[in-house]
Amino acid sequence: MVDILAIGAHPDDVELSCSGTLLKQIDAGYTVGLLDLCQGELGTRGTPEIRKKEALEAAEKMGAQFRWNAGLKDGFLFSNEENNRIVAAYIRKAKPKLILANAPADRHPDHGRSADIAKEAFFLAGLKALRLELDGEELEAWRPKTLLHYIQDYHLIPDLVVDISPFMDKKLELIKTFSSQFFDPDSEEPETPISTKSFFEQLSGKARTYGRYAGFEFGEGFISSRPMGVEDISKLV
Repeated sequence: MVDILAIGAHPDDVELSCSGTLLKQIDAGYTVGLLDLCQGELGTRGTPEIRKKEALEAAEKMGAQFRWNAGLKDGFLFSNEENNRIVAAYIRKAKPKLILANAPADRHPDHGRSADIAKEAFFLAGLKALRLELDGEELEAWRPKTLLHYIQDYHLIPDLVVDISPFMDKKLELIKTFSSQFFDPDSEEPETPISTKSFFEQLSGKARTYGRYAGFEFGEGFISSRPMGVEDISKLV
């Protein structure tokens, strides 16, 4: 159904961490789908209803083919049979070649646990003997080619960096769609690590740092769970 499925523990994870890459791939003609594992119902700011509205608006601005929500429990995103089967079913439904998932370790514990779920679901989705269904529909086995983890709050060393320089401004626009989560001088809600006035400067600085690794102005870093192969080593930058 899509070339790329980007999975996030919470609405806005994908936009914050890999939306520059997704915008670039969409611009090149690839199709993208989004899967949020929960509604962010335990978040300090906003409400699940507000975040759902923001998430759908961001997906439309991005040009994603769809944005699904797996309905798992915020704060309880553990890798277990039930959660892994649910996410594996969504992978079978989306039929992606590439999956982008949460960072393997991060400040928010749900992020690393979501990465574990995605890794297990990536494997389970391809098992022909495993019966999975979604909304009453039995789904045939599907094996994506690649799973990559995007980098989030913690500074991690990337295995590859994507040049997002032409799409950095658009990425920031997408992130600001989640206005309930970010700096608002009139807000009376508690401050969070991403609602500070300087957060967007930090975000841009991180993109400059990852871009610098590969000679780009702005970049997004990814970690591979297994060795990656290339057909032409001379095309590496």
